[in-house]
Amino acid sequence: METKRIVRALGALAQESRLAVFRLLVQAGPGGMAAGQIAEQLGIAPSSLSFHMKELAHAELVTVLQQGRFMIYSANYSAMNALLAYLTENCCGGNPCTPVRVRARKKLPEDQS
Repeated sequence: METKRIVRALGALAQESRLAVFRLLVQAGPGGMAAGQIAEQLGIAPSSLSFHMKELAHAELVTVLQQGRFMIYSANYSAMNALLAYLTENCCGGNPCTPVRVRARKKLPEDQS
C-alpha cells in the first residue's frame, strides 16, 4: 500500500464519528448497512453522516452501493487488511508478536510510604 493511501486512511479514521462508523461497518459484515441505519445506531445527523461517509470513501475504507433510494455502505476489507499489514509489516524485528504480560512488582516494606 502506498504511503499516501496509508496517510489518507489513517487521517480518515482519526476522527471519533468516522472511526465509530468504520467499526460499525466492519461488524456489519460484507452486506453493509443503509445510511439511515448507521445514522440511527450512532446518533449522527444525516448531513454529518454524509460528510463522514464521503471522507471514508475518499480514503477507500468504505464502498457504497445504491439500492433503489438507499445507499448501502460496506467496509472495504481489503483496504483495511492492507492498512493493518502495512502497520505491522516490520513488527518486532521479524519475531512473532505476542503480548508480553508484565507481572506487577510486589511492594517491599521500604517502598511503602
